[in-house]
Amino acid sequence: MNQGKYNVTSLFFYAALFIFLFSCQKQKKSYFESTALNDIKLPASPKPGSWRYNHDEHFQTFEDFQKLKKIKPEPGKNTIYLQPIGTFDELQKREIALTKEYLKIYFQLEIKILPVLPNTIFPEKVKRISKEGHEQVLAGYVLDSILIKRKPKDAVVLMGITEKDLFPKPEWNYVFGLASYEEGVGVTSMYRFANGHLTDSNFNETFLRLIKISSHEIGHMFGISHCLNANCVMNGTNSLTETDHHLARACSLCQRKLNSSIHYDNKKRLLELKKFFEKQHLNTELTLANQDLNLVQ
Repeated sequence: MNQGKYNVTSLFFYAALFIFLFSCQKQKKSYFESTALNDIKLPASPKPGSWRYNHDEHFQTFEDFQKLKKIKPEPGKNTIYLQPIGTFDELQKREIALTKEYLKIYFQLEIKILPVLPNTIFPEKVKRISKEGHEQVLAGYVLDSILIKRKPKDAVVLMGITEKDLFPKPEWNYVFGLASYEEGVGVTSMYRFANGHLTDSNFNETFLRLIKISSHEIGHMFGISHCLNANCVMNGTNSLTETDHHLARACSLCQRKLNSSIHYDNKKRLLELKKFFEKQHLNTELTLANQDLNLVQ
C-alpha cells in the first residue's frame, strides 16, 4: 500500500471540504442583506411637489448614523410614552390604543399611554385659524412647553398625539408631525389623516397614516434621517398623497440603523408585524411582511 498516495488524497478531500464550507458560510446573507431584495428603490428624478423635489437632503449612510450622537434605550430609560392631548371620541381612542400596540411591535420596546391632557393647555398665543377655517396649534410649543416638561424619567421617548391640526412656523400651512432629536420628544396630529372626521369607513386608511407618521417621528428621535435609499416609512412627505404612497415598512438600511440601537430579534419582530397587519386587515403591509419572511425563513 502506498501510504503517501492516501495522505495526498486525504489532503485534497479535506481541502475541498474546507473550501465548500467556507464558500457556504461566505454566501450566507444577513437579515438586512436578504430583506434588501424587497426594497423598492426611489426614482432618480423626484416628482415636482414631492418632498425630495423641494428639499436637498444629505444621504445618511449607516456609518453616518453610527457616528451620530443620538438617543438610545438604556436600562431604566427604555420606555416609549404616548401623551394624548385633546378631546377624543371612541374611534380616536381606539386608534391610539392600536397605535400603542403597533409601536410596541415596531420598536420592540415597552409602550405606555399617559393620562389625556385637555386642549386648554394650549394658550391663545400659539393658536391660529388655518386658510381652511379651522384651529391650528404651533407644533414647537407642544414639544418645548408641554412634552419636555412632562417626560417621565424612565422614558427614552415621549410622543404626543393630538386631534388638533399643527403648523411648524407662520409660513407653513401645516405639518403632520414634528420631533426633537436631542430631547426625545415629538408630536403627531391626527387631524389631517381623516380631514377632521374619523369614521368607521375611513378608519383603516387614517389609522395607517397615523402609524406611519408616529413611527417616522419616533425614528427621527432615534437619530434616523429622512430616507433616500428606498420607498420607506422614513421618507419625507409633503402631502397625504405622498404619505399614502410611502410604505409603513422601513427599508433594510433604516431597519439596520434602528436595530443597531435597539438590539431586538429581527425575525421575531417581522412575525409580530405580520400578525398585526393580518389582524387589522392592512393587506399591502401584510404582503410586504410575507415577502420579507420568505427571504429570511
